[in-house]
Amino acid sequence: MYAARMSTRLARVSHLEPDKTGWNFYLCVRKDVRVGKNGEYLALLLQDASGQVAGRMFDGVERFKHEFDIGEFVRAEGRTSTHNGELQLVAASIRRVNPAQDEAQGFRQEECVPSAPRPIGDMWVELGALVQGVSDPSLRVFLHRILTDHETALREWPAAQSIHHAYRGGLLEHILSMATAGKVLAKHYGAREDLLVAGAVIHDLGKLQELAYDNGAISYSRDGNLVGHIALGLVMVRETAKGISGFPDDLRAELEHLVVSHHGARDKGSPVEPKSVEAFILAAVDNLDAQLHQVRSALGDSATDPEFTGWHRRFNRVLYRGTRDV
Repeated sequence: MYAARMSTRLARVSHLEPDKTGWNFYLCVRKDVRVGKNGEYLALLLQDASGQVAGRMFDGVERFKHEFDIGEFVRAEGRTSTHNGELQLVAASIRRVNPAQDEAQGFRQEECVPSAPRPIGDMWVELGALVQGVSDPSLRVFLHRILTDHETALREWPAAQSIHHAYRGGLLEHILSMATAGKVLAKHYGAREDLLVAGAVIHDLGKLQELAYDNGAISYSRDGNLVGHIALGLVMVRETAKGISGFPDDLRAELEHLVVSHHGARDKGSPVEPKSVEAFILAAVDNLDAQLHQVRSALGDSATDPEFTGWHRRFNRVLYRGTRDV
């Protein structure tokens, strides 16, 4: 049998090389049945904790396309190759994971799901301490309500589908980074620290409804596609504020403004542009944190030239790695 010939386990995605034959466990992030010159084929996106790789299956499609679904862990066997300069895995066999059988071969869910580099529990405790340190009593109650009502999702959700912090705990990591930087900038520019901590917590709150997150597979929900996270977040913030007796209406308006202006400009998706010192700082910190996360990810990728990265399409440039550890 084909499976018997493939006894070699492939390297993790980040270390895959062309022209290697073997098998490994992945999470199926995308699965499309497409029609090519020779009939139907499967177009896949497979991932482990180290990254994602495109998958293709050209033979046995009718048999294997029903063997697994998006969001399931799979065992794929095949050969790596390059197509248009990008690595792919051409699968000869693929099926959903059978935990009882495959755990003996080394299957571990956590090895197929990218996660934040810091432990989620540690980050959650740190965020809770920042919220507890908010001096305004109304704002502190509001933030405690947000963290309590959405704890499970806030601890797990990614910050985006693919651009930045796109892994388990990524949104929490992004929030915590923004809140920490926001407090520093608030001191420097004489802004309100409490409001910037709150803005960091709520600016992407709508992503809890915009993104569907299942076993590490990230996709857009129906509301995410039709409404978007800014509008969804606005509704969530307003409903939370209304649920707190005596919550100041001016504070509610300022919080909503932070949500709707945090992209910084209308041409970047914000319904309104920043109109307060805190809104300007929040938008700048949000953009900076997202960009630097992408830069650090690119600098950490392997490259033939250790001094510079390859061409980065989002930044439209190569990035300088130098001799420092990043």
